Amino acid sequence: MRIISPIDGSLVAEREPATDTQINTALERALTAQRIWRTVSITERARYCRLAVATLAAQTREIAPEITLLIGRPVRETPQEIKDTETCVEYMIDIAERYLEDIITQPKTGFRRYMRREPLGVALCIAPWSHPYLAAASAIIPALMAGNCVILKHSTQTLLCAERFSHIFFEAGLPDGVFQHLHVKDADMLRLISDHRVRHVSFTGSSATGVAIERAAAGTFKKLTLELGGNNPAYVFPDAPLHMSAAGIAKGALLNCGQSNHAIERIYAHEDIYEDFLDALVAEVKHYKLANPMQPTTTLGPMVSAQKAMAVRTQLDAAIAQGATPCIESAHFSDSCLGSTYLAPQILTNVDHSMTLMASETFGPVMGVMKVKDDAEAVHFMNDSLYGLRASLWAQDIARAQAIGEQLQTGAVLMNPGIHIDPALAWGGVKQSGCGSLLSELAYTQLTQAKSYYLRMA
Repeated sequence: MRIISPIDGSLVAEREPATDTQINTALERALTAQRIWRTVSITERARYCRLAVATLAAQTREIAPEITLLIGRPVRETPQEIKDTETCVEYMIDIAERYLEDIITQPKTGFRRYMRREPLGVALCIAPWSHPYLAAASAIIPALMAGNCVILKHSTQTLLCAERFSHIFFEAGLPDGVFQHLHVKDADMLRLISDHRVRHVSFTGSSATGVAIERAAAGTFKKLTLELGGNNPAYVFPDAPLHMSAAGIAKGALLNCGQSNHAIERIYAHEDIYEDFLDALVAEVKHYKLANPMQPTTTLGPMVSAQKAMAVRTQLDAAIAQGATPCIESAHFSDSCLGSTYLAPQILTNVDHSMTLMASETFGPVMGVMKVKDDAEAVHFMNDSLYGLRASLWAQDIARAQAIGEQLQTGAVLMNPGIHIDPALAWGGVKQSGCGSLLSELAYTQLTQAKSYYLRMA
């Protein structure tokens, strides 16, 4: 398993995948550890988890450039990943006791009745390279707080992040077997999912892999939390503050070079402000600097691999062949080079939903912009997708935005958000964007099983 840096194609590290024996040993260790871990108080679990988070945060200066080396995100942005991770998991630790306590029913004479949230057992976390600490920790920490033991399988691109998680939990003194990582190939990952000893699977990644996970888990009746692909729309209202909207949408589309499930890909602008908004968006995107992400002035790094970049170029070329109009000359971004990981951002107009670029997840620094005549047309186009992860609304009238949001088929509606994750809110999608919820109190429902007690007094 080889890690190739998208910056220059250099070999960062190489690891051997776990053997069948190692995988089985990890599962047995987790099962053994969980029998004790489930009895540990929530206060004590929180102590271990807070120590781990503090250790992670203390290593930010070391971790930030490593993230850049592994995935190509500009080094000026990678420290924020650790800050966001700390914010999200600290919130989940804070609310754990409240949302894991027994649920007491209304009194009934002669009886004691309550429901207990019991841990599931062994949880498998399959983490993405795109947000290697935030996505992983948002699954790991709540699982541990709920009394489960965790096995982390990270993307091949970010195997070093899995090793660092093991290190920080070791430093925190977490009991042996409560957290482990495994470097496994895809076939072994599917066997892990189908193993009866694994009782929960969380995954962030493509819808295609999500389908494979559902098939592997079929018949085991384990819980799945799947945050999958997104072809996320934005609607720019006629009253939208144009420059703020253009800056926020550009940031939402270009973070991680567009390689994020929650990136904005489709934009619908009301006809009253369409031209002015488009001009503002083009100007905003042209301010980005595509270059080596280790340089502190770089604001747009490479894609994670030349193959991923070529896939985006193919979608772009197909859309242009179908009549789409590019708004940005690639020469404006001199580091963009055919066959490389460096790809200029692009805004396309004259697009429609017959184009793959508008119908599927692009996962790159590309936006398609369409003019709409009214709110109803915007809602129609926003819902005309196989995906439903998140939708952003850019407006000043909150009542109007809320009314539109109630009509959208999506897991999250955000008004004027830019990039924002609020751990108090559930993170998940509908349709082919997945099932279940990361973060918020609802995550603890996913990570536990209700046991009812009906005790009649003698």
